[in-house]
Amino acid sequence: MKEKNHSLKEVIKAHPSIKHVLHRFIMHPIKTRPNWWIRLFSFLYLKRGKGSVIYRSVRKDLPPFNHFSLGCYSVVESYSCLNNAVGDLTIGDYTRIGLHNTLIGPAHIGNHVNLAQNITVTGLNHNYLDVSCRIDEQGVSTEKVVINDDVWIGANSVILPGVIIGEHSVIAAGSVVCRSVPPYSICAGVPAKVIKTYNFSTEKWEKI
Repeated sequence: MKEKNHSLKEVIKAHPSIKHVLHRFIMHPIKTRPNWWIRLFSFLYLKRGKGSVIYRSVRKDLPPFNHFSLGCYSVVESYSCLNNAVGDLTIGDYTRIGLHNTLIGPAHIGNHVNLAQNITVTGLNHNYLDVSCRIDEQGVSTEKVVINDDVWIGANSVILPGVIIGEHSVIAAGSVVCRSVPPYSICAGVPAKVIKTYNFSTEKWEKI
């Protein structure tokens, strides 16, 4: 089944006119979210694990042409936004996405991850280098964000495209993370820097 879906995607990509028609059928051109008739059938293509919760006020910009999954016993709290329009978005088990979070794929969030409030995680950038064209004419580029298992991200943080956050790490509130973070690290600031790491020899968190 996956091979058939993959081959169908390749056929559509090879025919721009077909791709344009299908995209227009699925996505609203102004609202840039799935049309209402697509959202009616979201229960058929959005994968949700046992005991998972997505609050009613969550905005689900989740078209069927990219993958979305929410793991077992994970929660997406009120007024958050989930967006996989430009890349897959996967969330693991026992993970909590806090109030007013915005998650834009491509991104993978692991198991037992805690995101506090007003956090942005994005694998999307707008292209701007060609000064002869408007920015909104230049399209977008993507680079996958990976937040590994057992990570805590403080309120009002921003995780930018291409960042990989290692397991059992902490991102302090208000941080802007534009570089990858090693496992067992504490990261803070704008731009964020590693300020502590765990030393397994001394069994202590030590300042850098």
